Amino acid sequence: MGAAICVIVVMVVLIGFSIVFTVKNLLYVCQPNEVLIFSGRGSTGPNTVGYRVIKGGRAYRFPMLEAVDRMDLTNMTIELTVKNAYSRGGIPLMVQGIANIKIPGELPLLHNTLERFLGRSREEIMEVARETLEGNLRGVLATLTPDQVNRDKEAFAMKLTEEAEHDLNRIGLALDTLKIQNVTDEVGYLDAVGRVRSAQVRKTAQVAEASAQAQTAEVKWRNYMVGELSKLDAQVNIAMKDNERRIADATSKREAVIAEQVGQVQAMKAQVQAEVGMQDARIEQVRLQLRADMIAPAEARKDAAVAQAKAVATRTIEQGKATAKVLTDLALTYRATGASGREVLLMQKLVPVLRMVSSTIGTINVDRVTVIGQATGGANGGSLAGTIASTNEQIRAATGVDLASSLRKKLETP
Repeated sequence: MGAAICVIVVMVVLIGFSIVFTVKNLLYVCQPNEVLIFSGRGSTGPNTVGYRVIKGGRAYRFPMLEAVDRMDLTNMTIELTVKNAYSRGGIPLMVQGIANIKIPGELPLLHNTLERFLGRSREEIMEVARETLEGNLRGVLATLTPDQVNRDKEAFAMKLTEEAEHDLNRIGLALDTLKIQNVTDEVGYLDAVGRVRSAQVRKTAQVAEASAQAQTAEVKWRNYMVGELSKLDAQVNIAMKDNERRIADATSKREAVIAEQVGQVQAMKAQVQAEVGMQDARIEQVRLQLRADMIAPAEARKDAAVAQAKAVATRTIEQGKATAKVLTDLALTYRATGASGREVLLMQKLVPVLRMVSSTIGTINVDRVTVIGQATGGANGGSLAGTIASTNEQIRAATGVDLASSLRKKLETP
């Protein structure tokens, strides 16, 4: 029994390992920068082909029915160097550039790529792309002059990109970027053109410099002339202003003396008026101060006394009216109630008197209470114990001696 269990366990373990091994071999995970091509079963849809493409994610391969190939989608950098590429005019040029191409991950371009490059290495794909770009580069150069190629490399690269992108898409490749780095020639045509342009630029610069110097000199002497004329005009104006100032000084001195005398008189008059106003202000100040110190306090005290007297009189009158009304109502009620009314009134008067009397007694401290029962018979109409207790209490109240305590102490002493 134990051997059978061991065999079953071993078989379960082997089956589990087999399932894991099978799943691991049949499960393919596609990275974001690649595509998986499952060949053999084909894809379903309107355009049925003999393979299915997985871009990202995972898929299972049907054993013995499908084969799996991976195709890298990362960029491929291609350095272009084209020598003796004849431009328009028959001038051979050497062009250096760099291009970035990739395998497209979208359909239907990917179908063209798979039909042409599936199973081929990246070096072979790059070689095909390089030859295609070089052919496009030679074709575009044939339509441009060396000046156009050298002067505007951006326009040349854009035109080359348009031509090359069409051809690369037909073979299943995508052109990301294409940049022209350098354009040279072996016959020195571009150098000669450059020297001619440099000479033309130097000539233009020298002519512009000479024109600028001449204009500067002309402006300088014109400014000098204007400055000298301005100085002369300023001197004439200064002389005229000086004469006018002297005439104005003579006229103003006379008017100033007259104005000074008039000002002194007006100042004295203003001073006297100010003194009069100041004395009037002092009189008003003294009057207001006397009123504030003497009259206002007296009037305030008078008003306060009158108001207080009126208030006392009003209160007394109202209290008298209230008391009279209360006594009248009390007399009417007393007459209406008869004897019971007299008793109630008597009780109302006695209660305050009794409360007053009881309040004068104060607190009574009881030291001891002795209860003596009443005798049922006897010659004297009471028991002997009651007589003794009553006598002891009377002696202690009169003399302060407690006979019972003294007798008890005597009996307890040996």
